[in-house]
Formats: sequence, structure tokens, C-alpha cells
Amino acid sequence: MAVPTDDTAASVEPTRLVVTGATGRMGEALLDAADDREDVLVVAAVTRRPGHVTAEAAVGPHLDATLAAEEDIDCVVDFTAPEATAEYADVCADCGVPFVTGTTGLADHEAAPLAALDAASETIPVLHASNFSRGVAALRRAIREAAASLAGYDVEVTETHHNGKQDAPSGTALTLIEDIEAERPDLTERQHGREGERARDDAEIGVHTRRAGDVTGEHEVLFAGNHETLSLSHRAGDRGVFAAGALDAATELAGREPGRYAFTDLL
Repeated sequence: MAVPTDDTAASVEPTRLVVTGATGRMGEALLDAADDREDVLVVAAVTRRPGHVTAEAAVGPHLDATLAAEEDIDCVVDFTAPEATAEYADVCADCGVPFVTGTTGLADHEAAPLAALDAASETIPVLHASNFSRGVAALRRAIREAAASLAGYDVEVTETHHNGKQDAPSGTALTLIEDIEAERPDLTERQHGREGERARDDAEIGVHTRRAGDVTGEHEVLFAGNHETLSLSHRAGDRGVFAAGALDAATELAGREPGRYAFTDLL
């Protein structure tokens, strides 16, 4: 592949995005991150609650009207709530616009957002990730290797987030647990916290959730056995980590064939 010259690189058009949940924590982080990049351009923002949107973009409360009004949208980036995510997946499918979402708490929700993502992926490329950090992607690989290597070791998962986060455990913690269970089929139970008098069950993964202050996100997986312990952890210092990853995913997803994609597919 030829290396593009400065002239050809400068001529590449930025990926044109719509950001939903624009006045939320992640929405604001996405707008800030996009403002510092030349490869993406937020042309519209969607929000259903009052607030100042810090971007030179059209702002409205409805995604369908926004997509109808704007031309050549390459991707929608969504960090909202399960009900909204299910709705936005349907809208993007109807409009033929790729969809990236980092909304968590989707499993077993009455709005059936995971089913909506599956349905949308039949006509557009869809990417859902519980975490868009490259560090967490590396952590997942390390955890799977450790789980496969440390048969019979006890496993405990602890996650900490800010006091405004609603879903617990976090979507990232659930993803890490699923990675462990894939390598350790003997772990068939999830013990959420502990109290009372009962010995630890060999078949359980301990799951512990903490909510405090303005912690962006911390995850730790502890393996213990054979008179030794191994701790694998990740700490995010700023939401910009996740915003940057989501924008990277949007630029890579635009123009792809319909289907379900994972963040690790695009790294």
C-alpha cells in the first residue's frame, strides 16, 4: 500500500458523525474529543434534556428528524440509555447509517436493545462495546490467558465508578466475567457481595461493586490459589479515553458491510 503524501492525507474528508446523548457525561466527552481531531466532524447532536451543547453542530431532540435533515452522515455514536439505544438502532437501520453504541445495562432490559442491535445489523454495520479503552482491550486478553492458565484458582472481580452510574455491575465488569467464564467452565456462579456466615464456593466468581465520588472507572480481577495471588487491573483517569476509542471505532466502522462488530475487530 502506498504511503499517502501530505497533500493526499490533507484531502481526506473527515468522518461525519451524529452524537446522541450530547448533554450527558459521555456525550460531552465525545464532543470535546471530536473538537480536537481532524479526522472526525460532528455535524449534529441529539439530546432530550436541557443543556448547552459545546459544539458547532445542529442540535435537536429526535434522531430520525436529524438524520433526515443532514446529508452524508457516516456514523451515529450513541451513549444514552437502553430504551433510547434500541430506538436509535432502529432509526439508523431505516436510514442506512452505521451505529456505534457504548450504552451499558442492555442485557435482559425490557426494551430488548440487544435484539434491536441484532436486527439493525442485518442492514447496517453495528458495534456495541461496554468499554472503548485500548487498555481494557489489552486487559481482556491478559485475563483470558490468566484464567486459562490458573485452573482451580479463586476469582474475584471488583469495579468502582462514580456515584451517578446507574447499572451495577458495570458493563465492563460483566464483559470481564464473561471472558473468565469462557476459559473456566467450572465457574458457574456469580456471588454479588457477601454477608453472613458461609464459606466461599469453589464454583463462584466474587463480584463486588463500589459507587463513590467522581471515579471514572476502575476494574480489578484477582486470581488466588496455590499460596499466590495475581491481580490484573485497569484505571481510567478521564472519560476522554473512552471517547477517543468510540471515535476511532466510528471512523473504522463507516463504510463497512452490515453485521455485528466488536471493538477488538477494529483495533
